[in-house]
Amino acid sequence: MIVYVDADACPKAVKELIYRTADKRKVKTILVANNHINTPISEFISNIIVKKGADEADNKIVELVEDGDLVISSDVPLADRVIEKGALVITTYGKLYTKDDIKHFLSKRNFYTELRNNGFETSGPPAMTNKEITTFANEFDRTLTKLLKKVN
Repeated sequence: MIVYVDADACPKAVKELIYRTADKRKVKTILVANNHINTPISEFISNIIVKKGADEADNKIVELVEDGDLVISSDVPLADRVIEKGALVITTYGKLYTKDDIKHFLSKRNFYTELRNNGFETSGPPAMTNKEITTFANEFDRTLTKLLKKVN
């Protein structure tokens, strides 16, 4: 079981929580990004730098991810692709995407993209709050616990 992090857009507070958890729970964690990410020295944490370009990090995650892995990303199209491969996805805001609901979120995302493409202004996500970081931490812990029980 590997945790993959879509690291370019991942908030610093979430990455720091992921680093601590990787070491504490001894879980292999790979950050995938277009740019260098400073990570702590750890036998459980590594990173992969991909070439610059739209979806390069997403494509690398999809290439590597396997059934039973966990992906941290708020990118809905990426979530849809890795769920198809049997992985689980948690957004940086602590929402666990599942096979049962990902198509709904993908449809909603595509609707807003279409609005923006037609000149309508939509707001981006608000800044993370401490409550959202706690929500992420709780879901991350719950999901890791379930996945690790399956492995052990």
